[in-house]
Amino acid sequence: MIGIVGCGAMGGAMVQRLLEQGQSVICHDAMPDARARMAASGASVADDLGTLASQCTTIILSLPRADVVKAVMQELGPLLQAGSIILDTSTSEPDVTRELAAQAQDAGHVFIDGPVSGGPNGARKGTMTMVLGGPAESISSIQPLLAHLTAKTVHIGPSGSGHATKIANNLLCAANLALMSEMARLAATQGVSLENLLEGVNAGSGRSAVSEVNFPLWIQNRQYNSGFTMGLMRKDVGLAVSLAERSELALPATRAIAAIWEASREQLSDDADFNEIYKYGNSSDV
Repeated sequence: MIGIVGCGAMGGAMVQRLLEQGQSVICHDAMPDARARMAASGASVADDLGTLASQCTTIILSLPRADVVKAVMQELGPLLQAGSIILDTSTSEPDVTRELAAQAQDAGHVFIDGPVSGGPNGARKGTMTMVLGGPAESISSIQPLLAHLTAKTVHIGPSGSGHATKIANNLLCAANLALMSEMARLAATQGVSLENLLEGVNAGSGRSAVSEVNFPLWIQNRQYNSGFTMGLMRKDVGLAVSLAERSELALPATRAIAAIWEASREQLSDDADFNEIYKYGNSSDV
């Protein structure tokens, strides 16, 4: 039995993916409406963490922030069965992750950081990428589970390194979105359409996942329905800034990108799709 704590867009999609793959799953969410939604979809639902922990020795966390992960682990930790493995797929803070991993080790458990990329659609289809931090032997033991959820896994190193890598990845994505959006506006002044610009960029050294994936899937068609919000990306960019401050690094480009995402609040709410940063400063696209 696999446990999943957190049944939002990502956690709920993972529940459905595992059920389709014939896996036994029980899930829990602090919000009653989320539990009701999962029950209506056919999933087994635990009303509390104790019930979930009593039935699982492998538990996936899909939670919004490090403080929520920490609070859940404070409640869940004493309830775990001996030798349990916790896989935290949230985008969390490396310092918190290392603290929780040390506590888990002292209690005879394993806490692995495995943040994911690919969004709810990737979770639903089992095509996510996961970067992992933690003991190699424990990660190896859950590879059959990871094979149901991911198309690619990368073991980065010890605890916390998966979350550090995910913060770096999301900052680069945020930067590429902001820059590609500005280049689209610049190219338009020279009579170059967005379609032709993307074709040229994607044939050259400036290409990125943003130009190859985000723009065609969610921006060119103005769908803006990736399932990942402006608020979540602002949070992740903020994690990069906080990590830089704690590490006493200046990182001027990081701060410039963070300023753009923060300033965009005046035009784009936290609930907007994160690809809508393309609209920022461009009134014709609002």
